[in-house]
Amino acid sequence: MAYTTINKSSAYFNTKLYTGTGSSNAITGVGHAPNWTWIKNRATTDMHSLFDAVRGATKRISTSNNSAQATEAQDLKAFGSDGFTVGTSGAVNSSNVNYVSWNWKANGQGSSNTAGTINSTYTSANTTSGFSIVQYTGNASQSQTVGHGLGVAPKLIIFKSLTSTDDWSICCPSVLGVNGRLTLNTTAANSVGDNTFWNSAAPSSTLFSLGNNSRANASGKTIIAYCFAEVKGFSNVGSYIGNGSASGTFVYTGFKPAFVMFKKSSGTDNWRIIDNKRLGYNPNNAFLFPNITQAESNLTRIDLVSNGFKLRTTDAGDNANGQTYIYMAFAEAPLVGSNNVPATAR
Repeated sequence: MAYTTINKSSAYFNTKLYTGTGSSNAITGVGHAPNWTWIKNRATTDMHSLFDAVRGATKRISTSNNSAQATEAQDLKAFGSDGFTVGTSGAVNSSNVNYVSWNWKANGQGSSNTAGTINSTYTSANTTSGFSIVQYTGNASQSQTVGHGLGVAPKLIIFKSLTSTDDWSICCPSVLGVNGRLTLNTTAANSVGDNTFWNSAAPSSTLFSLGNNSRANASGKTIIAYCFAEVKGFSNVGSYIGNGSASGTFVYTGFKPAFVMFKKSSGTDNWRIIDNKRLGYNPNNAFLFPNITQAESNLTRIDLVSNGFKLRTTDAGDNANGQTYIYMAFAEAPLVGSNNVPATAR
């Protein structure tokens, strides 16, 4: 029987590897028209560079710092129907250098959503894949709401001010609590008890809630929010408890992962990203760290299997005994698709 309504995950999320040319470079083969593209130089300490169709090409923000949005004409120059074009910037296109790009499909630039107390400038929502991009202007008032356009409650939202040097913030009430937050550009642990961020309210099927904190609701400043709802067989947000063993915790996602981003939420440590495209094999999968500029590391840490991932390390950043970790995963393939063919391990 069918397990998911998304049988071809790459139509909504895909990792695309490419080699830089040092001149204008059209990257194709993404599998969809991407609306959010995240690029990292695998070989050097260039920053993580993030672009989306709501803000427009050439508009860069980075998870490895808290800088305001920058306009870079030679970074990502254009989004295409099956990829994107990069310019001559070393962060995205040095000659003979290997890059990774992670690509999500929303719904173009979108349009204003007037469901909340703050009208979004743009809400680009893909209700099939459970992903939306929301841009709005803050008002520094408590008890505010903004429409996310998904029709179901997002489980995780990533926020960044585009016009100021404020840290990134992550809202995930099911793991962090209704007032909990993590910071994507730092190693900080979950910070709880401050209702100025999310106003003690979890997102609803139409709205997410804001307090008056400047990181997500500064007066007159433009904020971008990336919203993720779970879709069975395609995306999963949750947590696991480490066991401190080289035969570590198994995390069930219900699909063969193509991408996993995770972090210790109960303590300080780096964020981590692994994917199914960069050179490696179980358990030697290549890691990148969103909050720092470090080049790719091949580490014996995690198996990607047909229905989730399994920790293979005692490292405290991945699997410390009794510690809690948050993760967000996207599928390479559902556990069983509509063709009744089961996924296999990497």
